[in-house]
Amino acid sequence: MKKILVLLYLSAFSVFGAELNWADSYKDAITKAKAENKNVMLLITSHTCRWCRKLESETLTDEGIIKRMNKDYISVHVTRGEDNYPAALVAPGVPATYFLDSEGKPIIKKVMGYWNIEDYISFLDDVDYKLGRKEY
Repeated sequence: MKKILVLLYLSAFSVFGAELNWADSYKDAITKAKAENKNVMLLITSHTCRWCRKLESETLTDEGIIKRMNKDYISVHVTRGEDNYPAALVAPGVPATYFLDSEGKPIIKKVMGYWNIEDYISFLDDVDYKLGRKEY
């Protein structure tokens, strides 16, 4: 009986404990993306943005999004005006999400603002479609 309880606890922890694997920097994300043949998800936020916190705490904690992101992307979170990332990746507002190839070129146009889980998944689908991994 103890073994069953331990297994249930561990499996629940692995499901509910899942989180995005964040790279330490933009440069690190590009290096890892090239090495692992993945794309990059660049999230630009600011310290005082409530919509950034909502995206981080609601949308980016969804198990389906986490699984998909960790499988296909190297994710990196930067703070506007503080961290180093290409100036061409502008963020007139935050949150701003860029889906980039391993060379740092945008795959689709930047995604501005907070999006719920269903809508955020549609952006992931758009990237897959653009890359020929999915058909509509």
